[in-house]
Amino acid sequence: MQIYFSPEFMKEDSQVLNVVTDDNKPLGFLTFLMEPEKKKLYVYGHLQEEGVNEDFKDLVKPYLQGLTKLKPELEVYTYLSVGGKKVELEAGSKKEEE
Repeated sequence: MQIYFSPEFMKEDSQVLNVVTDDNKPLGFLTFLMEPEKKKLYVYGHLQEEGVNEDFKDLVKPYLQGLTKLKPELEVYTYLSVGGKKVELEAGSKKEEE
């Protein structure tokens, strides 16, 4: 199943992206919050369906890497889950909070 980002809300320091299928069925969300003065980037995301775990990681990683290239000084904190289970991103995130 192909999944995509569908922007819901975008500002310079925050974004809310819906995660949808190619049929535009909503699966979950991804949210970015930046605190430039504290040099922190918070990334939260959740999908309901467990079957798209790897697709979700493949979608989020390059997006997150692109954001960190724009502002390399940011410390990144992530919490992503699929079906209630935490998703671990290997490379691309500096810190992951429980």
